[in-house]
Amino acid sequence: MGGKCPHRRVKKRRYSHKTFRRDKFLVKGDDAVYDELKKTEGETVALPLDEDLPGMGQYYCLHCDRYFANVTVRDEHFKTKRHRKRLKIMAGPAPHTQLDADLAAGMGMPDNGPKLMST
Repeated sequence: MGGKCPHRRVKKRRYSHKTFRRDKFLVKGDDAVYDELKKTEGETVALPLDEDLPGMGQYYCLHCDRYFANVTVRDEHFKTKRHRKRLKIMAGPAPHTQLDADLAAGMGMPDNGPKLMST
């Protein structure tokens, strides 16, 4: 009896996995992406060339905030479950912002009610 847990290695591998790390640090929040979508709804602007990004920064998914190496990879991404979920979230009501969180925590403007008497 005793010894190490047999599932210990699986847990370590799960947290050090490449996609977990990438998704944790590089994806913008829902509110930032939602604001960009509303800002660029009617405009289509050509993306600038950037050597540091995959595919020179030309193949971009605005909803998921991801760059892709070529058109075929981007088109495959459009068919994934993750992208469809993200589209559904962005098509719905506006996500919560920091102002909403502050007001819910009671850190906003105090509401003292209407003034009864003026001096």
